[in-house]
Amino acid sequence: MRLTRRLRRASLWQLLAWLLLPLLVAVTTIELWMTRQDALGAANAAYDRSLLGALKSIDANISGSSGGLSVELPYTMLEFFELTASGNVYFRVASSDGLVELGNADLPLPPAPLAAGIPLFYDATYFGDTVRLAAYRRALDPATPDRTVLVQVAESTRSRQEFTAHFVQRAARRDALVLALMVLGTAAMLAFALRPLARLAQGVRTRSPDDMTPLADADLPAEVRPLVDAVNQQMARTQSLVAQQRQFLDDASHQLRTHLTTLQMQADYARREDDPAQIRQALDAMGSELARATRSTQQLLALGRSDTAAVDLAPCDLAELLRAVALQLLPQARQRQIDFGIHTATADLQAIADSGLLREALTNLAANAIAYTPEHGTVTVCAASDSMGWSISVEDNGPGLSADERDALGQRYRRGSQATAGGSGLGLAIARSIAERHRGTLRLQARDDGPGLRAILWWPRP
Repeated sequence: MRLTRRLRRASLWQLLAWLLLPLLVAVTTIELWMTRQDALGAANAAYDRSLLGALKSIDANISGSSGGLSVELPYTMLEFFELTASGNVYFRVASSDGLVELGNADLPLPPAPLAAGIPLFYDATYFGDTVRLAAYRRALDPATPDRTVLVQVAESTRSRQEFTAHFVQRAARRDALVLALMVLGTAAMLAFALRPLARLAQGVRTRSPDDMTPLADADLPAEVRPLVDAVNQQMARTQSLVAQQRQFLDDASHQLRTHLTTLQMQADYARREDDPAQIRQALDAMGSELARATRSTQQLLALGRSDTAAVDLAPCDLAELLRAVALQLLPQARQRQIDFGIHTATADLQAIADSGLLREALTNLAANAIAYTPEHGTVTVCAASDSMGWSISVEDNGPGLSADERDALGQRYRRGSQATAGGSGLGLAIARSIAERHRGTLRLQARDDGPGLRAILWWPRP
């Protein structure tokens, strides 16, 4: 577990060192072992040919034509063979009847019975020394196949071992050099391959804090481009959010400055007046302006929250939400003598949403409907669901909106032709922002059975 965490935090250099170096060492070790096996095979093949030559030379000098067994040993050949073997050389010639025994009679016998005319090579120990033997058995006379002669030649394996050790040492030095070159070459290629990433990192470090231009990916490897594209998308989203917040601050400051300027003018007017009636009228105007300023401030705060607050999706009872909003706005509806009601398909309508944000959106939609519906009108808030998602809607029988106005409204500070003097154009913008935060939409539709407007906020199931 600790090694896994360390590998996840390691740089590419360290990661390659942890993963590539052991692999290279393992491959080099296997290659060296295979080289040693090949060297042993090559040495045995070469030395066995020399051993077989000595065996055949002795066999060529064996004769049984006189009825007995005569051997003329090629001492010159044996002396030369002993020089090439770099060690002791032994031989034995023995008849199958035991009457003739020449050379080293105690040489180790073959581990298996010999086939006539086929030499056998094997390893054994002779006087504490490891030797390589070649044994050969043949009939002494074709007329008497049961009478055979055994020829053995042995040599010390010291020269073979020295040859193999020297060969393996050279191979080890060669493989070590190749391994070092591979490591250095891999490091050099990795450094060359990572140069675009280093340039990218340097370019990001030297950027100014307000530089949100996309990162260039022309010279980057194909594996890195998706990361750069994702970073550019995130920067674009951040830039959009920063621009939205800046626009929000500009709009909020303009909106509040307008209210404050109006209040200041009304206060100055009240101080200059001596007539109590005029002063009373100025105070009433100041009260109305304070109410509009309070409403605008509340809407600005709601708009800022709808844009930036995290959406807390949880089970939500839409019927209970409609009743809470209706109780909140019922005094305003009674003051204008408006028939304000709610309608749901079922008494218990469960949805997945942020109930706080939905209540804010529904409150703004219903408040707009109450404000723009004539006295004795009707406003109804509804909730519904289907297989795709849920919806809450507000329907009124007011003057309604034209098709062009329905398409344009929902933008901040955009007001319709029927807007009242106290409106700020933020109610529909708040509802639209909350719908988009739920991955839904806000639709404005004309009523089917008369004048009026239907505002529908729909969002999909998670």
